[in-house]
Amino acid sequence: MTALTATPAWKALSSHHAQIKDVHLRKLFADDPGRAERFSAEGGGLFLDYSKNRITDETLRLLLQLAEERGVAKRRDAMFAGEKINATERRAVLHVALRAPRDSRIAVDGVDVVPDVHKVLDAMADFASRLRSGGFTGHTGKRIRNVVNIGIGGSYLGPEMAYRALRPFSERAMTFRFVANVDGGDFTEATLDLNAEETLFIVSSKTFTTLETMTNAATARAWLVGKLGSDAAVAKHFAAVSTNIDGVTKFGIDPANTFGFWDWVGGRYSMDSAIGLSTMIAIGADNFRAMLGGFHAMDEHFRTAPAARNLPMVLGLLTVWYNNFFGAQTIGVMPYSAHLARFPAYLQQLQMESNGKHVDFDGGVVDYQTGPIIWGEPGTDGQHSFYQLLHQGTKLVPCDMIGFCKPLSPLAEQHDLLMANLFAQAEALGFGKTEQELKAEGSPDFQTPFRVTEGNRPTNMILAERLDPATLGSLVALYEHSVFTQGAIWGIDSYDQWGVELGKVLASRIIPELDRGAEPKLSHDASTNALINRYRRHRWVR
Repeated sequence: MTALTATPAWKALSSHHAQIKDVHLRKLFADDPGRAERFSAEGGGLFLDYSKNRITDETLRLLLQLAEERGVAKRRDAMFAGEKINATERRAVLHVALRAPRDSRIAVDGVDVVPDVHKVLDAMADFASRLRSGGFTGHTGKRIRNVVNIGIGGSYLGPEMAYRALRPFSERAMTFRFVANVDGGDFTEATLDLNAEETLFIVSSKTFTTLETMTNAATARAWLVGKLGSDAAVAKHFAAVSTNIDGVTKFGIDPANTFGFWDWVGGRYSMDSAIGLSTMIAIGADNFRAMLGGFHAMDEHFRTAPAARNLPMVLGLLTVWYNNFFGAQTIGVMPYSAHLARFPAYLQQLQMESNGKHVDFDGGVVDYQTGPIIWGEPGTDGQHSFYQLLHQGTKLVPCDMIGFCKPLSPLAEQHDLLMANLFAQAEALGFGKTEQELKAEGSPDFQTPFRVTEGNRPTNMILAERLDPATLGSLVALYEHSVFTQGAIWGIDSYDQWGVELGKVLASRIIPELDRGAEPKLSHDASTNALINRYRRHRWVR
């Protein structure tokens, strides 16, 4: 494949950027009355207005040409066909199979995986139904009322984000907690007010060897046995999401309460697999399947919609435009919904673990920026913290702004206030306020320079009818496929994460060096050696 920066479209985009980089959104809208209608698209229950971006028709044409030259559609089709596009691990990438209808056929190595997916979903649904109805009881016969999800990375961020997003649809008589951090304080606080007789732990680890997860699982086991006085209680108070049946059984978990998934499911793409067991228990099997329907609707949109009207492709191409031609290093994600408070954190892993790569498919070091830094907070909270920098700072921060037309809360007037703020912030970021306008409004001369806002700050506006399970599925899939599009353009493997491994290896080496006892002989760098010695001195002082 031709090097990215040597492609005709890339070269044309570089020249085009030089011509329009200083053109203001005010002018773009003044010169083009139909811009808002033309630069918008709809699919999977979502509406995207991307007219407040620093683009023209020519920009979009060249970005779409770049996607064609980089084979984005071809690579997309290979993913949906079950080809092993995760080349460094020689695996298929088939999170789309997790939400495929029963009558679909998706093959990996000639084997249709869809029946197995639905077999697991049916088993999850049965377990969730028995738990929610009280048919499944704990060791002492009491009903399970508390669920603690133990995982890390994708087996934590996805379930926690989904639970918070869909809490209006959850079983309010049950309590759900999420433990990931190996800091003992995380587990202590999560279980402090729980009755062990009414608590179920879900341990999510594909290999059942993940250090942080298994450390917390062992702590949970000790807590439960200490409270209930019997190892036999483990079988009635633990479930597992894992492929390591031997490890699960040795732990004491009933294999019947173990739910598997496959090596073609990456952790950060797994919230709609058995990793979502806690989500299904919270919202019920029907709502969980509605969420899968939303995922599938966006999958089909991404697979079939023309590139110019394809939401994930357009969103991904705009990320490339700002990341590589404007030099923007971050993207803000601002959901105007308190229920989506953890959505930016979820997208951090999805985006940054997928596309935080410095080598291409061939192992060559790239000479351009890849994945941007993702960050954000819900509106209107952010308006009173970091929006000052967005409006008047010196850094360009493109933002995705997400809103819903119908509230889930009965406080409808407050929803109108929330949405007014959403639309106002996007307008202010795009068009700002000039010195002349301020003076015409009577701004004092000594204040005017400080009140000028330049505008020309790009935003994408994503709107849906309401935040329900189907919408959440569609929204997550939108970003999954946007990440895919970016990775295909940059020529990187978005589905491995070798950079995560180094820290794990070094941590396993350091762990025994922190134990109480004779001072170990250290062979790290001088800084790390000094820090370990300082920690040991303070850790073990009486």
